[in-house]
Amino acid sequence: MIVVDYTKMNIQENIKRIKETLPGNVQLIAVSKTKPVEAIEAAYEVGQRAFGENRPQEMAAKYQVLPKDIDWHMIGQLQEKNVKYIAPFVKLIHSVDSLKLLQKIEREAVKHSRVIDCLLEFHIAREETKSGLTLAEAERILSSDEWKELCHIRILGVMGIATYTDDREQIHEEFLQLHEIFDILKTKYFSGVNEFRELSMGMSEDYQIAVEEGSTMVRVGSSIFGAREYRKDKVLGDIV
Repeated sequence: MIVVDYTKMNIQENIKRIKETLPGNVQLIAVSKTKPVEAIEAAYEVGQRAFGENRPQEMAAKYQVLPKDIDWHMIGQLQEKNVKYIAPFVKLIHSVDSLKLLQKIEREAVKHSRVIDCLLEFHIAREETKSGLTLAEAERILSSDEWKELCHIRILGVMGIATYTDDREQIHEEFLQLHEIFDILKTKYFSGVNEFRELSMGMSEDYQIAVEEGSTMVRVGSSIFGAREYRKDKVLGDIV
């Protein structure tokens, strides 16, 4: 068992340690949700540039005060009314789970003259609380006339969250299911689209299994920064 400490020095050591375990084609998304700016700055100092947040307002506030070469990833559930906070700068939205959300992202992207990159989120866990599309729902979206009208969105791949369990075989099966969904979509809807290549799967507890099953992005938080912090003054005052 690895004992991790979350001082500045150890945040940096944790990032280096995790990156050493990842193949060259796998990107580390440091999940900085609820963490203060100082923790992100510590990670930034050792070259980490991709950070994941789950609250749009918190992400927008951090964007304002941190270096502009940071790539911000929205990894949590995104309500349509909150897209406006991140549309000007977000690098990748991992959690698209409806046509209505895609249409809202499209409208906000137009306002900022951007093409916004997204992943389709799928429900692969054996937990009803997890969100995400079924394959059938995704195919209905991608076959629809409404989807064909969206010109300011680019789908780069898929995202999913496995069941929180000690059953490693089950986790393997769930990540394999997501990879199979990726392959189906690639063949039927994104054949020849080089940008469609991302499988965002794996978190602190299971990212190594995810890598074995073909993940290209792992979303690691507690193994870098420690447990979540909920005190308002630990992040950016009263904004979150």
